[in-house]
Amino acid sequence: MTPRKTLSLVGAAGALLLVATQADAHARVVASTPAASATVASPRAITVTFSERVAPAFSGLEVVNAAGATSAVATTVSEDGKTISGRPARPLVAGAYTVNWHAASADGHRMTGSIAFTVR
Repeated sequence: MTPRKTLSLVGAAGALLLVATQADAHARVVASTPAASATVASPRAITVTFSERVAPAFSGLEVVNAAGATSAVATTVSEDGKTISGRPARPLVAGAYTVNWHAASADGHRMTGSIAFTVR
C-alpha cells in the first residue's frame, strides 16, 4: 500500500471515530425518582438526573395521570445542571403516572423522554 493510501485510510478512520464520539456525547438519563416502573407513596419530589449538564432554559418536566390530566409541578434545575426536579402542587392520588421530561444538553441537542410509575 502506498503511503498516500495509508494516510487516507488513517484520516478516514480518525474522522469516523470523531463523528462516533460526538454522537455519543449527548446527555442521557442515569437516574430518576421515582424510578421507572416503581410503585411508591405519593412523591413529594420528582427528579430526573442526566449524565451531563442540561440547559435550564430548555429543560423541564410534567406529570400526567392515566386519564391524560397534567398535575401542576414547579420545576428547577440543580446547581450542577444535571438534575431536573419537580414538586407537585398537590399530593398525587393513587394511580398510574408518567413523567414527561424535555432537556437540551450543553451541545444544544434537544431530547425528550418519559418515565412511568405508580402511586399506591
